[in-house]
Amino acid sequence: MGDQTTTHQIAAPYLLFLGDARDDLAAKTARGIYEWRPELCIGQHRLPGCATKLPIPEMTYHEAVEAGAKTVIIGTASAGGMIGMHWEDDLLEAIEAGLDLASGLHMKLSDDPRLRARAEHLGRRLHDVRHPVGTVPVGKGTKRSGKRLLTVGTDCSLGKMFTSLSLEREMHKRGLMADFRATGQTGIFIAGCGICVDAVVADFISGAAELLSPDNEPEHWDIIEGQGSIFHPSFAGVSLGLLHGSQPDAIVVCHEPGRSHMRGLPGWKLPSIQDCVDQNLRAAALTNPNVRCVGISLNTKKMDKKAALDEIKRTEDDFGLPCVDPSVTGVGALVDKLQTL
Repeated sequence: MGDQTTTHQIAAPYLLFLGDARDDLAAKTARGIYEWRPELCIGQHRLPGCATKLPIPEMTYHEAVEAGAKTVIIGTASAGGMIGMHWEDDLLEAIEAGLDLASGLHMKLSDDPRLRARAEHLGRRLHDVRHPVGTVPVGKGTKRSGKRLLTVGTDCSLGKMFTSLSLEREMHKRGLMADFRATGQTGIFIAGCGICVDAVVADFISGAAELLSPDNEPEHWDIIEGQGSIFHPSFAGVSLGLLHGSQPDAIVVCHEPGRSHMRGLPGWKLPSIQDCVDQNLRAAALTNPNVRCVGISLNTKKMDKKAALDEIKRTEDDFGLPCVDPSVTGVGALVDKLQTL
């Protein structure tokens, strides 16, 4: 996938580090990896006081190495995105045992002098996936072979990654050629590679998206994980750069019915689904004039099942496009549409 000097390449299988996570939410990264790639998860490593766990074996670092683990993934969040200093001795043990370390926290593993020195001495790799590696080029907008789908949204944090992964899974079930292309830290751990585009300097975001989805077989689909929303005042820049660089043949619009305001911006209304479709297609046409919206993905987790199904049906009727909730209906209707393109 693209230039391996500019994308994180994380060796699997993984040992998931839950540390001393105080609840399930604090370990959401580990939970996301286990949900989507259980076959890559050898076990979990918890510290005293950890209040959550996964349904996989608990292991010491040496036990994990014997079982075949290659990388310890820090799958829990900490205050301010910092690496807990009380984790340091424990993580040093992981390096000593022969494991690489990977983190999506704001603080870099490589900024810890003890971890960096020991990793360099023993030839272990430290992956700070929130931070790009190497040099990312400026986007060119050159037409590439293969097909691409980008998930976009009316807001942030409403299911773009979940929808993208669901599409990949359904397409693989049908024997179709498809790959999930990760653009955020949790997605990178799930995919094993990718670029965290919200940490790329603005001029190079479209170039990062081009690296993530290079030339491919004519019938191959890259399913590119969307970020932010072109309607969000805080994050529209990264969303637009990703839209241009992905050069999508298809977009899926993600939306949460009933959300009262933009994430983190009380009083700032979400756009309508129609506005989201129209504006994303208009922007995407810069690099692919033939882009199409193939459907809508709703996040109905706050609704009971009947209300959710009614909302899905109403949206489908209103727009004349397939509408799904991956957790309720699956995404088969979207893949049916893609197979007509």
